[in-house]
Amino acid sequence: MPYVMNALLPIGAVAAALLLAVVLAWLLRKVIIRVLDKVPSVREVTKKARNPLWLVLAIIGVRVALGFTVRDTGWFPVVDRLLVFALIGAVAWLAIAVSLIVEAGALAAFRRQSADKRRYRRLKTQVTLGRRIIAAVIITVAVAAILLTIPEVRALGAGILASAGLISVVAGLAVQSSLANVFAGVQLAFTDAIRVGDSVLVEDELGTIEEITMTYIVVAIWDERRMILPSTYFTTTPFQNWTRTNSELLGTVEFDLDWHTPVAELREHFNAVLEKTDLWDRRASSFVVTGAVDGVVRVRAMVSAQDDDDIWSLRCLVREEMISYLQRNHPQAFPRRRWETVADDAVAPGEPGV
Repeated sequence: MPYVMNALLPIGAVAAALLLAVVLAWLLRKVIIRVLDKVPSVREVTKKARNPLWLVLAIIGVRVALGFTVRDTGWFPVVDRLLVFALIGAVAWLAIAVSLIVEAGALAAFRRQSADKRRYRRLKTQVTLGRRIIAAVIITVAVAAILLTIPEVRALGAGILASAGLISVVAGLAVQSSLANVFAGVQLAFTDAIRVGDSVLVEDELGTIEEITMTYIVVAIWDERRMILPSTYFTTTPFQNWTRTNSELLGTVEFDLDWHTPVAELREHFNAVLEKTDLWDRRASSFVVTGAVDGVVRVRAMVSAQDDDDIWSLRCLVREEMISYLQRNHPQAFPRRRWETVADDAVAPGEPGV
């Protein structure tokens, strides 16, 4: 009977500790949800901290329960060592989840206080990259803490420090390109050269910055392809950032037309097209002749819009509307080639015939 009681006592203590951990985790989550009830984005992120929080509380409870009940047994040190490893990992997991919550809270607070999309994109880029750096540091510290809890590893510390100089040189040469990308990623995030959501022209492709990591940049192309570029690309290669200072853009549509084209009438129709669409932001517009050579008249329509999506749609709209108008009302305005036949007897001496 005493043997049975000795076996059931630690089991009961562990079960009680786990139950208490579940209750405490549930209460803490309820409190957090109540505090963040008005911030849906942050409340959604808090779900990621539920499991690591419960795991931390459960491991602490189990360690305390086993310490009070079976500390004098031969297997307790081994189990306690494993629990310490698990606790360090769970704390690191929880710290990373907390960094996610802090990131979401900072972005939500800024979004409520300011409607400046450009500054929001800049803050999002910097906060996201900073959170990833913090996560990398947390994981590194957690691994180091686990190793330092092992006496055999601590005994090797002097030898490791003695050879650290040589190892650092070898490692630096081995990961030179990777470190260059890491530093380039940090530079891009905190110098405001590009931000998540910026419209950029790279490799003759127009796309949107979708993700900035410490080593590479993801550019979402308009046809849903993804271009993955190393961070060093944006620090060593010229590229176009269409939305660095603001999202508003100018766009042009050019037509090569016949000399008989009624430009004034086309200008009136162009202005009417702009007045009927919400794509035009009313900042700028013009309809002018920019060239009259090689048998054609070149007309350029210039428009403005809030962002790259609107400017693309507006340019397509203007192009289609103007072509349809010419087809209906002035088909003679389309470019044509002319030649003249001259009779042989009309050609002056020394001039070539046609």
